[in-house]
Amino acid sequence: MSTILQIETATSVCSVAISVNGKTIAIKEEKAANIHASSLTLFIAEVMEMAAITYAALDAIAVSKGPGSYTGLRIGVSTAKGLCFALDKPLIAINTLKMMANGYLLQHPNFGGLLCPMIDARRMEVFTAVFDHHLNEVENTHAKIVDEKSFVLELQNNYVSFIGDGAEKCNAVIDSPNAHFHLENYNSASFMSNLAFAAYQSAEFEDVAYFEPFYLKDFVFTTPKKKV
Repeated sequence: MSTILQIETATSVCSVAISVNGKTIAIKEEKAANIHASSLTLFIAEVMEMAAITYAALDAIAVSKGPGSYTGLRIGVSTAKGLCFALDKPLIAINTLKMMANGYLLQHPNFGGLLCPMIDARRMEVFTAVFDHHLNEVENTHAKIVDEKSFVLELQNNYVSFIGDGAEKCNAVIDSPNAHFHLENYNSASFMSNLAFAAYQSAEFEDVAYFEPFYLKDFVFTTPKKKV
């Protein structure tokens, strides 16, 4: 039996779950700006209590590795690594976009088109990838500036579901009868459960000392404007 603590902080959603053999048994999540630093450890304590297990009973820690918010990913990964060091547990890293696509497929098991998870990356840029209905990656994870010509080839012969907080701002730009937008929350640690279990069974573990989030783009520091 494998019991895994799962952490997702790649967007404005702070989400923690516990799974046993790929099935979610406890979940705590909230969507709000800038809550990860203050809420993540509290959410972890809550799900541990909900699941009625001890930290020693965990078999691994799984974390959504990105792409996504620089600050959110940094907090999530540093917390996961800290737990791994303290508990001497292995670390599992799950691609955030794949986790989102997996969540959609879990809720729509008969879906037969293409899936395009999107994470808002400011202005008209998104972090995205394209998956088929078997969760195979059709287009690799990348940063993309979306305009009216985006995804034209994919939409010619395929029903494409766009999901995530980046999809909302693209709704008015992508115009095709084959384009469908689903704005529910797919940044949930519960959608990591079967993926983390599969990784655990295959011993796909990260080097805790050297693992870094998948930021995709370098973080840009901005200088506040001087007051006149």
